[in-house]
Amino acid sequence: MQRLARLGIFLAVWEAIGRWQLIGSGALPPPSAILVQFWADRAVYPAHVWATFWPAGIGFLIGDAAAILLAIAFVLVPVLERLLRGFNIAIFAIPPITLSPLLVVAFQGTTPQIVLAAVTVYFPTMIATLIGLREIDPRFADIIRAYGGGTFTILWRVRLRAALPSIMTGLRIAAPSAVLGAILAEFGSGSRWGLGSFLLGSMGQANPARLWGIGLCATALAACGYLVFSLLGALAAPGTAATTMAIRRDPAAEGGKTQGPLVVRLALMLASFLMPFLLWQGVLDLLQISPVIARGPLGVWRVLVTGFDAADERAALVAALEQSVPVSILGMAIGIGGAFVLALVTVVRPAVGRALMPPSLLLQTMPLVALTPLVVLVLGRGLTATLTIVFAVTFFPAFLVMAQGMANTPRAARDVIQVYGGGALQQIWLVGLPSSIPYLFAAARLVAPSALLGVITAEWLATGYGLGNLLNEARGELDYGMIWAVAFASVAVSVIFYLLVQAAETLINRRFFG
Repeated sequence: MQRLARLGIFLAVWEAIGRWQLIGSGALPPPSAILVQFWADRAVYPAHVWATFWPAGIGFLIGDAAAILLAIAFVLVPVLERLLRGFNIAIFAIPPITLSPLLVVAFQGTTPQIVLAAVTVYFPTMIATLIGLREIDPRFADIIRAYGGGTFTILWRVRLRAALPSIMTGLRIAAPSAVLGAILAEFGSGSRWGLGSFLLGSMGQANPARLWGIGLCATALAACGYLVFSLLGALAAPGTAATTMAIRRDPAAEGGKTQGPLVVRLALMLASFLMPFLLWQGVLDLLQISPVIARGPLGVWRVLVTGFDAADERAALVAALEQSVPVSILGMAIGIGGAFVLALVTVVRPAVGRALMPPSLLLQTMPLVALTPLVVLVLGRGLTATLTIVFAVTFFPAFLVMAQGMANTPRAARDVIQVYGGGALQQIWLVGLPSSIPYLFAAARLVAPSALLGVITAEWLATGYGLGNLLNEARGELDYGMIWAVAFASVAVSVIFYLLVQAAETLINRRFFG
């Protein structure tokens, strides 16, 4: 009843703001106007929703199946993770908005939507599954070994069961991402149907109510996926909070650290570095895409280094990077910092987490390409709008991962602090903070490339600056060389973000956890 009352108050305030045009001179229409427009457009919504839903669903299944199977393989064969680490990071670091025009040119029909949906869901599910499989109490594994059990018995009896909450967390994050990938692939595809096509065709019509209707419809579609896996998680993994604290880490949690001769370690590092480039060229050769459209690693090298106008291309790319990268770093810091603080608070004040979940869920499930025009309508085309978009795409995944980790903090450990007179701050400092470190860095790795994606999307749709604008110009001029160069530069920056977070994690672990 209280929730309904709060919802009624929220809608009433929104209605008043929209009616009196208190924000953005009518850019935020009242709910009644959005409903009227939605009803007027009701005949076309089913076709648009279905055209987005089923490719997103297929891509979701393909990407998540690959993510879970590979995470299991990485735990069973740690060297495999080391070998494919560069590929994993590169796949995750590709901003979908830079990959979308390439897929649209290379494939026909709904294949670009399926591929992009699969790519966007792969890494969140893989990293969440990997954390769950590795972060186990090693004493359980020791017991199984003592009774003659092997690696697969430990996987079945301990790791998969312990990983179930993390897997469900990954799937909850991945479900809205699949919708985002499918919508992004519709941009520039020329397709008549799909929420992305509907949104793009409505952006120049000066009809904010229609834009809000499309955005909220996309949000509802993504939210359904999130809620389905939230329900499945609650049914499949009830009562999974930790009850004991491990006295040491499981050896498999070391993430594929390779022991052995220096030559072997160097060979694995080189193979890990080269693997993304070899797979990149291999996929282009396998699909036999025209080299005029599809540029391999050597093609991008010629565009930026040895080509006739390479100096001009490099200058344009560097200028765009100088505009996009600082905003990405600032937005990422704000999003992760806010998520970390609020996740810590939920350790001792769970009601705070419950109160924040509805608006956080709204930010997460509203696809970025639907959110961006709405933010621009309300906040304009400046830095504030861009930072708001970056915050929207980084806060919720980070908060969800860290809150999941802190939920597994043994209640008994907090009770000990409380018995000895410790208050909420002591519980956070002595228990919540140490137990949250792995999840903090996992969240940072998860959202680092998303920050750049948010900036590029804002630049592409609204601000006219940076990498997003350069990509838009290259698409308009059919400059495939620059499109591939922007994609490569975006991946390189995202990989650097990822590796910096990883280096910070290693430093913290060595400094404080031996």
